[in-house]
Amino acid sequence: MGQFTNPRDLFFGEGARHEVKKLKGERAMIVTGGGSMRRGGFLQDIEADLQEVGFQVEIFEGVESDPSVETVMRGAKAMQDFQPDWIIGLGGGSPIDAAKAMWLFYEYPDETFEQAVVPFSFPELRQKAKFCAIASTSGTATEVTAFSVITDYEKGIKYPLADFNITPDVAIVDPELTYTMPQKLCAHTGMDALTHAIEAYVSTVSSMFTDANALHAIREIVEWLPRSYQGDHEARRHMHEAQCIAGIAFSSGLLGIVHSMAHKTGAAFTGDHIIHGCANAMYLGKVIQFNAKDDRARSRYAYIAREVLHLDGETDEELVSSLVQKIRELNDALNIPQGIKNYGAGGVKADESVIDYEEFKSKLSDVATNAIADACTLSNPRTPTQEEMERLLECVYNDQDVDF
Repeated sequence: MGQFTNPRDLFFGEGARHEVKKLKGERAMIVTGGGSMRRGGFLQDIEADLQEVGFQVEIFEGVESDPSVETVMRGAKAMQDFQPDWIIGLGGGSPIDAAKAMWLFYEYPDETFEQAVVPFSFPELRQKAKFCAIASTSGTATEVTAFSVITDYEKGIKYPLADFNITPDVAIVDPELTYTMPQKLCAHTGMDALTHAIEAYVSTVSSMFTDANALHAIREIVEWLPRSYQGDHEARRHMHEAQCIAGIAFSSGLLGIVHSMAHKTGAAFTGDHIIHGCANAMYLGKVIQFNAKDDRARSRYAYIAREVLHLDGETDEELVSSLVQKIRELNDALNIPQGIKNYGAGGVKADESVIDYEEFKSKLSDVATNAIADACTLSNPRTPTQEEMERLLECVYNDQDVDF
């Protein structure tokens, strides 16, 4: 038996943010990030719209990139004090992910983080509040997913929370929020979205419902992401909707070890954090090579290359190689490094990595163990052994082909 879960309502198109006026309630808490939504006037728009229809509004600002356990608990405490009946996550993946986790601890203050990280184990939400997500970046699709990623900086690990309970009730996909998105953020979130779609399509729990969304998202992202990177508004509209349907695909179709590896390498090293979308871009081609040893996965990658992207190749193996090469070309066009050895500060290409190789080697075994244990590994086409995961991580550091 499968399950396919989406928000109750999804509003999209320019100006869709004003649909918050259709929400019914008394108190709304808006959770947002570092200030771009305020600078752009979007936070004020949404606050005014809510007040116009009778809401008392409180704002929780300052959610950092890769939100921490501490931020989540502060937000939950603010919600317990204010008692909202609507929680509105506004911004990129970080504030929306943080708001989802805050929601859990608002409704269940005695829940522990150790309990929360067990996949699909949440208690029943919506006892106090419903959830609306308004996305400002074109990648995470957290506005339509059953997931949230929270970082424990003390332990140096990212926790993917997974439960259909945290699928938002309302999702708003307004491309106007993306028109001033910086190039680097556009690149990283766009490759994150492509990874979502490809991993969902080859996932062991994919279905006709997820495949339809995944395949269309792949086509749209590959076509429009380079132009979106240059700031073209039409391309940004396409990308904002494409990343959302990629999210619809992976929320029910799940992911694979590209994300397992990205989660566990993101905060593991002292040199710098490896930005999530950039990690996915660097790891995706290597994981495709690894997974293509599985007959079903190889056939599906070949289908993407032949039927969706119209790449060259006579055999499945040739088509897989063409798909990997296409991903490399996208990375080059977006100024994304091909391996950690060229990962510069902020995720751009550099001659030398900010992630020290000796530290990488010293932590390799633990990172590999944590990646295998990540929830996303469960739906990957191949389950790597400890040795295989360590070798795979070596390949993504050194930008080497995977032939095992």
